[in-house]
Amino acid sequence: MAKKQNKKVSDEAIGLDVTLNKSEAFIEKHFKTILIALAVIIAVVAGIFIYRNHRNNVEKEAVVAIAKSQEAFAANQFEQALNGDGATQKGFLKIINDYSGTQTANLAKYYAGLCYYNLDKTDDAIKMLEGFDPQDDMLVSPAAKGALADAYVKKGDKEKAIGLFLEAAKMADKRSEGGVNNSIAPLFMKKAAAIYEDLKQNEKALELYQQIKTRTASELSAEMDKYIERLTK
Repeated sequence: MAKKQNKKVSDEAIGLDVTLNKSEAFIEKHFKTILIALAVIIAVVAGIFIYRNHRNNVEKEAVVAIAKSQEAFAANQFEQALNGDGATQKGFLKIINDYSGTQTANLAKYYAGLCYYNLDKTDDAIKMLEGFDPQDDMLVSPAAKGALADAYVKKGDKEKAIGLFLEAAKMADKRSEGGVNNSIAPLFMKKAAAIYEDLKQNEKALELYQQIKTRTASELSAEMDKYIERLTK
């Protein structure tokens, strides 16, 4: 009995030894491939880490760079805000180019569109504002859509502008707390209604004025009676 058990243990040991030898042979045979695979994995992980840190640093640099252009914009210096001062201020156009892919570059497109609009370069304003990528915010993205609508009004495409104003209103509603933006959305709706009136589409204008009035918390709602009265006489 002891001999059988010893033989079994011996056989198991031999089997284990054979298995180990096979494993060692596999590792030895494919050692270079395994090292390359590990190197690739490490490179990928390190690359992702470096990329993320690089993007964060680029974003921080872009935020600093845009500040002076924002100051020029606030001072109504639209040409300088766009193109910089040739010294320390890059300008929105250069920020868009130098920091492409960052959120700051995207924001610079919005500002650049407004600059072009104020400089009466309507086609450039439309191109820049259409290039703006809407984000998940309750103010800038709806405002950018509304600015694009204003540009189309200036261009003379009123039907297009109405659609954009209504999109801006829906965007403001969707992204604001509680589903209602009590200041931005009604403003866009009022602009759309005014264009409907201008186009003699009074029923559509009246519908929008009535919708604004039902927003009891809206500052504009109290003003709607005179517009509604005018269209219902």
